[in-house]
Amino acid sequence: MRRENWNRAELILAFNLYCRTPFSKIHYSNPEIIALAKLIGRTPSSVSWKLANFARLDPSLASRNISGASHGSKQEKVIWDEFEQNWDKLTYESEILRLELSGSVASVPDEVFPDGKSRAASVMLRVNQGFFRSAILAAYNSTCCITGIQSSELLCASHIMPWSVDIDNRTNPRNGLCLNALHDRAFDRGLIAISRDYRVEIASSIKECDGSGVRRLLLDYENVQINLPEHFRPNPTFLQYHYENVFRK
Repeated sequence: MRRENWNRAELILAFNLYCRTPFSKIHYSNPEIIALAKLIGRTPSSVSWKLANFARLDPSLASRNISGASHGSKQEKVIWDEFEQNWDKLTYESEILRLELSGSVASVPDEVFPDGKSRAASVMLRVNQGFFRSAILAAYNSTCCITGIQSSELLCASHIMPWSVDIDNRTNPRNGLCLNALHDRAFDRGLIAISRDYRVEIASSIKECDGSGVRRLLLDYENVQINLPEHFRPNPTFLQYHYENVFRK
């Protein structure tokens, strides 16, 4: 295994994996870490340490007094900032590189979306959607942040800022919540919101509904604090936008 400095391609691949890996699973025996190490010709220990270096920059971990590696290089900060400035672009670049190295690039869908997007735009959209779902499920340990449901078939990676509103943050994990399908639909339609202090709020129209089902599935969660993710805690600014522009108070 070589020991040269990490180049940019290796760094964006490592950050991509950091986003898709639960913090508690950043260790050299993780199969995903082993696979990336093999692809780039490094040791699993080296890759896991690089992910820990990225963890030290994660403000969500710092706010919980959890830290990654105590030291790192300027390289990680440069890559972190690149993603922060344009998540959509860097996500796609890192995903395509990962697929190319693993020999899976041919599996990228080839269809054209109904709205007339070009093939390139369609592929980018699908690739980035896949990354976003993986990152959100990893951050929340495949658990609905409201109900605690853990069946992946019932879970959605829900955007806080709508997909069409903020292109640069479409794949930003801090713009996501892990919700079950019902609460995902309710959040998307503005029937529920998450406050800046991470508590569930219910729209007045739902409060006026009768029936035990409404109470059990929605009203009983009012003012309950969501289960926060291991890393990439939801951005309060994004939550405020949803509250002011989507939520039906």
